[in-house]
Amino acid sequence: MASLTSFRFQKLLASAISITTSSSSSPLKSLLYKSTLHRTSLLSLRLSTAFYSSSTAAPPSTMGDVTADSTMDAVQRRLMFEDECILVDENDRVVGHDTKYNCHLMEKIESENLLHRAFSVFLFNSKYELLLQQRSATKVTFPLVWTNTCCSHPLYRDSELIEENALGVRNAAQRKLLDELGIPAEDVPVDQFTPLGRMLYKAPSDGKWGEHELDYLLFIVRDVSVHPNPDEVADVKYVNQQQLKELLRKADAGEEGLKLSPWFRLVVDNFLFKWWDHVEKGTLKEAADMKTIHKLT
Repeated sequence: MASLTSFRFQKLLASAISITTSSSSSPLKSLLYKSTLHRTSLLSLRLSTAFYSSSTAAPPSTMGDVTADSTMDAVQRRLMFEDECILVDENDRVVGHDTKYNCHLMEKIESENLLHRAFSVFLFNSKYELLLQQRSATKVTFPLVWTNTCCSHPLYRDSELIEENALGVRNAAQRKLLDELGIPAEDVPVDQFTPLGRMLYKAPSDGKWGEHELDYLLFIVRDVSVHPNPDEVADVKYVNQQQLKELLRKADAGEEGLKLSPWFRLVVDNFLFKWWDHVEKGTLKEAADMKTIHKLT
């Protein structure tokens, strides 16, 4: 339809030019010129409207079902397609990359076995209290659950693909601590993160979304300035070991509607308290085991 309108526009424009360049002049030709010019203007308006409509139309189907996710927060929707996660196999070898959107669709996870690299930061202050965050209500997966300091993904970019000493993951952790919690990079130097281990897990969030991650567990002890980003974080708190145990009790009892993220619960149940003891003793590096991938699915 647009191409036909464009053709008519070109024909009418040619007619108008022909009339104006004719050597003779008459009232009839003047009337023909005005009529042709009016029709040309109307078609020009139709073409402009058609172009505007097509340029602002819904994104093509190659973007998946995002247009159907009318309740998805605009910031989260943008990140779902801007962020390219690193796809790995179960031995943590890079096999490709895909959008954050596809990596968190349970249909894709189940049908294509999509597994992506992730990290979980556990940040302690100088009193050895652990900083927790409550995920924002607009998060696509696990909204409003309490979890460790920061959980996200290294992206498919040079600085976050560096595998030596998990440098790429540590670079990503520094980036996301700023994005989510407003913690300046100078407060969390990359060389201060201690990678303690890796775990592989799968966890559905609801009928559509979920996680399937090979998760790097990063510990750091620093006093930091925290300014949470409301698009990412609903609340924060520091807890000591006893306070965390009380939080676990409430979550298990279903009190106060309190929920914990599945990856945080896996770390708590398998590693956290013994590693926390190393934090307090200053012997954290003794606990590190980056050769083993703990399959906790």
